[in-house]
Amino acid sequence: MIDIRDIIQTELEKISLKSKDGVLERPKNLKNGDFSFFVKDTLVDFGNLSVEKINHEYVEKVEVVGKFINFHLSKKYFADSLREIVGNPKDFGKNNSLAGQNIIIEYTDPNPFKQFHIGHLMSNAIGESVSRIIEWSGATVTRTNYQGDVGPHVAKAIWGMKKLRVAPKSTPSLILKKLTRFFGSSSGHDDDVLKLGESYVLGSNSYEENPEIKKEIDLINKKVYEKTDPEINALYVWGRRISLEHFEEIYKKLGTKFSLYFFESETAPLGLFIVDELLKKGILEKSDGAIVFRGEEYGLHTRVFVNSQGLPTYETKELGLSKMKFDRQDFDQSIVVTANEQSDYFAVMLKVLEFADHRAANRTRHVSHGMMRFADGKMSSRKGNIITGESLICDVEKLVQEKIKDRKLSNEEKNSVAEKVAIGAIKYSILKQSPGKDIVFDFAKSLSFEGDSGPYLQYTCARIHSLLRKAAEAGIKEGLDNPETPGELEQLLVRLPETVERAKNEFAPQLIATYLINVASAFNHYYADHVIVDKNASESAYRIGLTRSVKNVLENGLYLLGITAPESM
Repeated sequence: MIDIRDIIQTELEKISLKSKDGVLERPKNLKNGDFSFFVKDTLVDFGNLSVEKINHEYVEKVEVVGKFINFHLSKKYFADSLREIVGNPKDFGKNNSLAGQNIIIEYTDPNPFKQFHIGHLMSNAIGESVSRIIEWSGATVTRTNYQGDVGPHVAKAIWGMKKLRVAPKSTPSLILKKLTRFFGSSSGHDDDVLKLGESYVLGSNSYEENPEIKKEIDLINKKVYEKTDPEINALYVWGRRISLEHFEEIYKKLGTKFSLYFFESETAPLGLFIVDELLKKGILEKSDGAIVFRGEEYGLHTRVFVNSQGLPTYETKELGLSKMKFDRQDFDQSIVVTANEQSDYFAVMLKVLEFADHRAANRTRHVSHGMMRFADGKMSSRKGNIITGESLICDVEKLVQEKIKDRKLSNEEKNSVAEKVAIGAIKYSILKQSPGKDIVFDFAKSLSFEGDSGPYLQYTCARIHSLLRKAAEAGIKEGLDNPETPGELEQLLVRLPETVERAKNEFAPQLIATYLINVASAFNHYYADHVIVDKNASESAYRIGLTRSVKNVLENGLYLLGITAPESM
């Protein structure tokens, strides 16, 4: 890969300017060249800078404007760069800045017995994109999913399951058989998951509204940990299995494959051991029958690690999870993607980890995301007025089906396109924002085939595939030997590697999303102003080569966002 920055730095040394003397950056306005070197030293006499000494085949022109030295790159540079894009279609944009590092990334984290809500959808989109960006930077990535298969939400769901049916008085094996008849077999996940969701909502509402029911659910929670009640055990086993199998169906649809799973039922015992150690050291203390961390001493807030019933909280399980991660492998970094409403929680956890495990504390990074909002505001899985992640996907798919119903595609192709475009629309809407910001999902804008949307990028790729097919049918041999004068499109295409590098450094997929929109827009303007496929025109060879370069860059960038580019739409 051409390292143009090193080349420019070498050329600057010819006029006695070193990298420490200024900042080499891309100008915001492409008319100001491809690179600008801003000189910080006020004593530099720009009138005496002999820029004519700069002489390289990749530099077309050098201009001095105020304290800026602007570099305009040559036709040969862009032609050689396009050859790299065409010659290495799957690798263009990669770097080795994280080569040799092992990084674990935790994201999505849906809880069994509850529905897969839009917050999980956001975490998945951001976590998967960050995983791919880090992989493209040379690291080995372990995708992991941490799920709450014990805790109050499980007890609420089990209480609701018992109320929505007559609890059988039988052996565990017979109970499971009856449950299968009542709830359906494992193949009927949709109905099963709906019933689990209804059970959770019933239990959760009743828990808050009725003190007697609260006591019943608290007792169920204790029995889940103790595994002392056959009926509760059977309901637990069935509900956990149905939930996890259903989640796998959603991950597949979203293009995510986890290689490692952790569960709260596994992390809790280890976390309790760590809590005992921290209690002995005086880091944690007893308070009204509970065990707490007084965070106020560190500018934070108090968190409970063991409640007054002697049960571990999320905080204790998090301690166990952290140790399990680093005991499994000495990861160079652990990245956790969750909603920003957990930012204060993670601040406390990182402080406690300083006393429990310096390794984990120093290598753990929390990447937070905002909320997805609709007209009714934030959705609540407790009250039941939620738009689930899967229902959102389904609704968007139906809208795409309507948009493409008149296209000359088979039903199978339409179904495939609808799924890819729906996922692309949702993921792009999430990823175009910086991770910490809330988003308002707008169905019309998100599904537009024009403008700032995932479908616009996908439609541009489909258009390019159509052009390349037409060129092949016309027998046009593409090539880059006779390049045209470089324009905005060429200037943008070569910037994918540095965009990926910056996105990796800042955990910022939105930089890639914005970059891709700029590339697609530049190509569509080029397409409007130029005849690309013309077997009688000598310039067609270059234009087809340029078009293929655009395809490769767009598809690579969309891959990093976790979005599939259909060949037809």
